[in-house]
Amino acid sequence: MLSNGVYVLTSRSDDHYGAATVTWVSQVSFKPPLIMAAVRRESNVFKCLAVSRTAVLHIVGDEQLDIARTFFYPTRAERGTINGEPFAQGRTSAPVLANLPAYVECRVERILDADGDHAMVILGVVEAECGNHVRPLTVADAPWEYGG
Repeated sequence: MLSNGVYVLTSRSDDHYGAATVTWVSQVSFKPPLIMAAVRRESNVFKCLAVSRTAVLHIVGDEQLDIARTFFYPTRAERGTINGEPFAQGRTSAPVLANLPAYVECRVERILDADGDHAMVILGVVEAECGNHVRPLTVADAPWEYGG
């Protein structure tokens, strides 16, 4: 019954891309601005961010359930899209998805791995942009209980 938002986390390591819908995310510091995301250790996005040390956390709008669902499947990057969603290269070279209303581009500050199925990734904010002010999608509004 913990309240969580729905996000898409992306990363890139050379020509390998990772993207996943994640829900275990929280702000952990104002100064410096830090975010925590729990990410499955065997996922493509975790493998990419562990090597590249960069990631982008995207906020999913409350009417974008279909986009969030797209990133529950294995990552396919082709012709300027990831899982069919267009992206551009961000300041850190990590992929920024075009159709989501806001994003936070980050550098990986630390990965805390307690031998569970997820690792806690501490992300330092490099840049953020909010294109559209929408109501964020939450797990309570979605048909899922978890994304990771």
